[in-house]
Amino acid sequence: MQIEILTPEKKLFAGDIYGVQLPGVDGSFEVLEKHAPMVSALGSGVLKLLLDRNGKASKYSIAGGFIEVLNNKVTILLEGAVVA
Repeated sequence: MQIEILTPEKKLFAGDIYGVQLPGVDGSFEVLEKHAPMVSALGSGVLKLLLDRNGKASKYSIAGGFIEVLNNKVTILLEGAVVA
């Protein structure tokens, strides 16, 4: 699935991934391929990009934001993020 992660300063990541684990305001959740459409608020914590099925991943510490999932494309808008 396609993902784009944006902060007010820059585009943090764009490309194909297997899935993403996120800190929601009511608890952590995961989005994988063909997920149902949704919009959700994110809390502060660790965002983990699952780059492939073999366990390769990237982690970011985030300060909150929003996620939109639509037609196998994920867009994440963050208040701030640093590589963890």
